[in-house]
Amino acid sequence: MSSFEGKFVWYELMTSDTSAAKAFYSDVVGWSAADNDMAGFTYTVLSADDAMVAGLMEMPEGPANAGASPVWIGYIWADDVDAMAERVKAAGGAIHRPPEDIPGVGRFAVVADPHGAVFCLFRAASSETDDLAAGASPVTPGHAGWRELMAGDLNEAFAFYSGLFGWEKAEAVDMGDMGIYQLFSKDGVTLGGMMTKPPVVPQPYWGYYFTVEDINAAADRVKAGGGTVVNGPMEVPGGAWIVQCTDPQGAFFALTAPPAG
Repeated sequence: MSSFEGKFVWYELMTSDTSAAKAFYSDVVGWSAADNDMAGFTYTVLSADDAMVAGLMEMPEGPANAGASPVWIGYIWADDVDAMAERVKAAGGAIHRPPEDIPGVGRFAVVADPHGAVFCLFRAASSETDDLAAGASPVTPGHAGWRELMAGDLNEAFAFYSGLFGWEKAEAVDMGDMGIYQLFSKDGVTLGGMMTKPPVVPQPYWGYYFTVEDINAAADRVKAGGGTVVNGPMEVPGGAWIVQCTDPQGAFFALTAPPAG
C-alpha cells in the first residue's frame, strides 16, 4: 500500500460557465489558471504558486441535460482504482462511472457512498504526477484545508469510509441538537469531519474548504464577484475561521483561514 492510499489528492469543479468560474476563483482564492486541451474539451488547472490544487471543466452534456447543478467533487487516491471501485459497490455504494484511463494523467472512477454522496477514485499514471498527492500544509493559502461530509448517517458513513480507506476517528465534537461532528484522520493527520446531515439538507454531500489568509476579506471578494455567503464567517473549535458559500453558477464551496494572530 502506498502512502497516498485513502488521501484526498485533487478537487474538481464541473460548472456551467468555465470563463466566469476561472475569474471568480482566481480572485477569491488567489489561484492561477492554465487551460489544457484534453480529448476534445478544455480542462483548466488551478494552482497555488507552482502547486496544482484543482481543476475545472464544463459540465458534461449528460448531467447538464438531466438538470445537474454545478458541483465540486473530491478525488481520493486508490492504488488499484478497479479493485477499490468494486469494494465501494460491495460495501453498498454505487459506481456512477466505471474505471477508465485519462491518457497521460491516470485512472479514475466516479462512485458514491451508500447514502449517495459522490466522490472519485484516482491513481496517477506515473511518478511525474505523484506530486498531486503530496499536498501541503492545510494552512497554506490556496490549498485544501478541510473536507466535510454531510452524511446520511454518521455511524454508517464512518464504517463505510474507514473500511475502504483506513480512516480513523479523531476528536468528536458534540454539536448539541445537531449531533456529533466526527473528525477523521489518516496516518495521524486529521483530514476533515463528518456528521449526520440536518433534515433541511436534501441529500448527503462532500464539501471542500480552501485556505485563504483573511476570512473576512475573502467573504467580501465572494460577494463582490457575484457569489453568495450562506453561512459565516464564523470561528470554529480550534480557532480557525470558516465561511460557506456558493459561486455565481451555484456550486457550493467553503473557505477557511488560520486563527487570527
